Amino acid sequence: MHLQGSLFDQDDHARLGSLGAIRRTVLGDGAWIDLLPGWLTGADALFERLARDVPWRAERRRMYENTVAVPRLLAFYDDGDPLPDPVLDDARAALTRHYADQLGEPFVTAGLCLYRDGRDSVAWHGDRIVPHRLKGVGGAPTGDKEDTMVAILSLGTPRDLLLRPRRGGSSLRRPLGHGDLIVMGGSCQRTWEHAVPKSVRAAGPRISVQFRPRGVR
Repeated sequence: MHLQGSLFDQDDHARLGSLGAIRRTVLGDGAWIDLLPGWLTGADALFERLARDVPWRAERRRMYENTVAVPRLLAFYDDGDPLPDPVLDDARAALTRHYADQLGEPFVTAGLCLYRDGRDSVAWHGDRIVPHRLKGVGGAPTGDKEDTMVAILSLGTPRDLLLRPRRGGSSLRRPLGHGDLIVMGGSCQRTWEHAVPKSVRAAGPRISVQFRPRGVR
């Protein structure tokens, strides 16, 4: 893998900016996204450390009658696991503080995905919410599901994140990379889906770091 670094971020020391400049887009059906480009400076240096040091694993999953390779590499840090870089601890703590009144609980886990090139992807989905979680969150319960938040910090080459309403309609496209932050909240995991499609263009590697509350995966 070769990362073409950003010309605008040559800092070797990863630092977080303020979340005060984050901007919200209301999607409808109670869903919203918050976006903050360039939240993390020194993102390319952090990418290099994570690509080198994280114990990445390849997975295979059952799809209908076949077992297929998951088209990306994965790592998961559960509640209480030490994260692979101190700036990720800082990011999780900053997000917990910023969204405390809306979320009502901390971000505790971190899932990492390494997209090696344009052939790696993730299909349309909404993050799974464990039914009857022990602690409620900000949104009103709907059946056995609750509204929640998922925050994604993107490192490396920008890739498109697509979002579309489950009931049908136009999709949104947000290119993310080089330290960009997106937070999906409200009913977004229930009423919308998101995906990172394959790219026919030559695409360099990207790492996404997904911070989630307990019981969301």
